[in-house]
Amino acid sequence: MTNIIVAFSKRENAVNIRNILTRSGIRVSAVCLTGSKVLQHAEMWNQGIVICGARLQDMPYTELRGLLPDGFEILLIAPSDRWIDSLPDGIVGLPSPLKAYDLLNTLEMISQAQESRRRKRKETARKRSSGERQVIEQAKALLMERNSMSEEEAHRYLQKTSMEGGRNMAETAQMVLSVMDH
Repeated sequence: MTNIIVAFSKRENAVNIRNILTRSGIRVSAVCLTGSKVLQHAEMWNQGIVICGARLQDMPYTELRGLLPDGFEILLIAPSDRWIDSLPDGIVGLPSPLKAYDLLNTLEMISQAQESRRRKRKETARKRSSGERQVIEQAKALLMERNSMSEEEAHRYLQKTSMEGGRNMAETAQMVLSVMDH
C-alpha cells in the first residue's frame, strides 16, 4: 500500500485516526501536527495520501495541497460546511463526525486510483514510438550484419548494454548506429 501521513492540529485526533488504521492492518508512515512536517515526510516518497483536517497548526489544507508533490492526494476530514464549494483536484472529502468504515473504504478507493495511475504511467513509458522501434530494428540489423549475430542475440545485446549504461533501448540503439556507421 501507499505511504499514509496522518496530520491534524490536535495530537488526539491524529492518534485516533492512526489507531483506526493500524487496527485495520493499514500501516501509517507518519503522524504530524504541522504542514511543514507533512512536507518533510512527503519529500521522501513519490506518492502517498495525507489524511488531515481543514487546518493544521501552520497552514490550511488548501495551502498544503499546493505544496505537496504531484503523487500525493489529500483525504480531508472536516465538517462539510468547512469545505470550499467544491474540493480542488487531489482532495477527497469525508464529513466529520467520521465513521471508521467510510474512512477505510475511501482510503482504499484513493489507493486503488493511485495504483491504477502508476500502472498507466509505467505502460505509457514502456510503449515505444514508431521512430524508436525503427532505430532499434536498424541497430539490430547492423549488429546482425557486422557481428554475425542472430536477431535474438542482437536484441539481448541492446537490452544488456542499455541496462548497464542506464539508458533506454532506443538511446542505446542510436549510440550503436552512430558508432558502427563510421
